Amino acid sequence: MPKRHADLFARIANFTALREAALEAAKGKRSKPGVAAFLINMEPRLFALERALLSGCWRSGSYTEINIHEPKQRTVSAAPFRDRVVHHALCAVVAPIFEQGFIFDSYANRVGKGTHRAIARFEQYRNRYKHVLRADIYRYFPAIDHAILKQDLRRRIACPQTLWLLDTLIDGSNPQEPVYQVYPGDDLLTMAQRPRGLPIGNLTSQLFGNVYLDPLDHFVKEVLRAPYVRYVDDFALFHDDPAVLAQWQARIAQFLAVRRLSLHPHKTWIASTQEPATFLGLVLMPGGFRRLPEDNIRRFRNRLRGLRDQWQAGTLDRMTVLRRVFAWVAHAEHANTWRLRHAIFYGGWFDPLWEPDGPPVARVLRGGSWNNNNRNAHAAYRNNNSPDNRNNNYGFRLASTPLRTRTARATAQAGVS
Repeated sequence: MPKRHADLFARIANFTALREAALEAAKGKRSKPGVAAFLINMEPRLFALERALLSGCWRSGSYTEINIHEPKQRTVSAAPFRDRVVHHALCAVVAPIFEQGFIFDSYANRVGKGTHRAIARFEQYRNRYKHVLRADIYRYFPAIDHAILKQDLRRRIACPQTLWLLDTLIDGSNPQEPVYQVYPGDDLLTMAQRPRGLPIGNLTSQLFGNVYLDPLDHFVKEVLRAPYVRYVDDFALFHDDPAVLAQWQARIAQFLAVRRLSLHPHKTWIASTQEPATFLGLVLMPGGFRRLPEDNIRRFRNRLRGLRDQWQAGTLDRMTVLRRVFAWVAHAEHANTWRLRHAIFYGGWFDPLWEPDGPPVARVLRGGSWNNNNRNAHAAYRNNNSPDNRNNNYGFRLASTPLRTRTARATAQAGVS
């Protein structure tokens, strides 16, 4: 039985903790109206929030729902900023307690983890085994059972007031899309009697999502003893024998049914590790090559056109546009995307954003290193190393400024209109 922690609420419901939570929640969002309005009168609002928590009368506010259609249709729920302050204060105290029990190979919403480390771990296992079981949970966040989640939280939390706050957050979830799944022992009234679903977009939902699948993580690692990688509800198991993977799939399905979850019928399969695999937004090829899925490239091009139009209309400033563009480019650089970036930069995408008296908007980089074989000098080749790998090998890198940018700069310096 894991250690249960008490006397936590005083570290959550106090002015100092709430102030730190408010500043953390406001990072990168200070220009938004709701955030700005809260920060203008932050101290009185925080004292009022502290009193509401200590008196037990705090309740979640109304969510703003945003329907997203790509990459798949789903509803993202945005809580009022006042609630997000509480979410941050709660997670700052509660998350480290649960973090101690999470397995190493759970990579979502954890400090020092993330998508690129999960991808690197996937590639390590892929290179060692012949087959992989790819699995996904059917409508994960809408299917999370409130009663089971509350039991999981009580395995490590013994503070009554903190449990009250956790329960209030769970009970205050807005309605999610219905999940029509029947499990052994259910009757006609079961679905109505068992509340389900957490709002996608809450910081607390990210924590609760890891807590809810933590028993599955330990079952796979300690009972099945399988090589395993999980990112939210997308996970993979590896073995040389596909028959063993089929047995593991059946046992995982039985385990998940107890927790009122189901494997996705169209996103769960067994495949050879020699086949290309799409995992967390990258297509992973044997030999260490990676590329972006065509859908990702299409969405980025559409988003880039929209950003350019907003900049030209004056609704977005230049630096905001560039931050959003290069955030995507930073992800794309983990794949072999030199041709794509070259086409974007040389194709004039950034010309409307360039200022003649400023630095070039973008530089096109290519090159590798002559490490221990000649293929490392290939522009699109990447070594299959973990993200924290560092070495002191000698190499080279070439950089060139897009031609149209160089021409425009020379024209501006010469004073030619």
